[in-house]
Amino acid sequence: MASECPIQEVSECPSGGGETGPVLVPVPSDKSDIDPTNMMPPANQMPSPDQPFPLPIERQKSSIPNPATGQTWVYPSQQMFWNAMKRKGWQWGPDDINANDMDHIIKIHNANNESAWQEVLKWEAMHAAEGTEEPQLKSFGGKAKDFSPRARFRGLMGYEMPFDRHDWIIDRCGKEVRYVIDYYDGDMQPGTHKFANLDVRPAFDSLDAVWDRMKVAWYRWMYAPSPEQQMREMMAKELQQENKQ
Repeated sequence: MASECPIQEVSECPSGGGETGPVLVPVPSDKSDIDPTNMMPPANQMPSPDQPFPLPIERQKSSIPNPATGQTWVYPSQQMFWNAMKRKGWQWGPDDINANDMDHIIKIHNANNESAWQEVLKWEAMHAAEGTEEPQLKSFGGKAKDFSPRARFRGLMGYEMPFDRHDWIIDRCGKEVRYVIDYYDGDMQPGTHKFANLDVRPAFDSLDAVWDRMKVAWYRWMYAPSPEQQMREMMAKELQQENKQ
């Protein structure tokens, strides 16, 4: 699924603004419509001319704070996501996709963003004493073809390359901090709509970021569970899931 999943070509990031806010889908032919402050085109909730089935236009609020609105970012609707894929040039045969697929796609999109934000908060927790304001997502952008140095290094070592990358700009008490998020193929977790493995970390843009990365690397080296412990924990989780079913 992951190698052909439409969300590889459409932003994994939450869409902006309120209930009618824009969604991040940068397309070269639409540059005149792009807001340069957030790289987003206007929202489009209208069905496309050749759309084979109706799609919901309801949008779900994320848990990610937006400093521009004082509220949280709002995810695109299924209709907006469909239109975004069409803008990117996606074409399907009669039996390639259905309304139920779109429901799963939008849930995967949203779940990945919520997971990414939770990873950001883990890093930001190291700076909790710097102020009273909570971290907020100021802006974001997709860089699917611009592999990060770490991703390129992993590729040289024989590991898979990420299918997508995004850069998020976090507002940390008025200070901008850039995070790099690499998305790798993973196994779908039943009931969660999570299938991507995320590599989230602050970019090497400042001494603070370098120091944070060094501290986390040291912690993982000294205290990370061994492969045997990880395997036992994984087996325990699988047993719990089987017992719930």
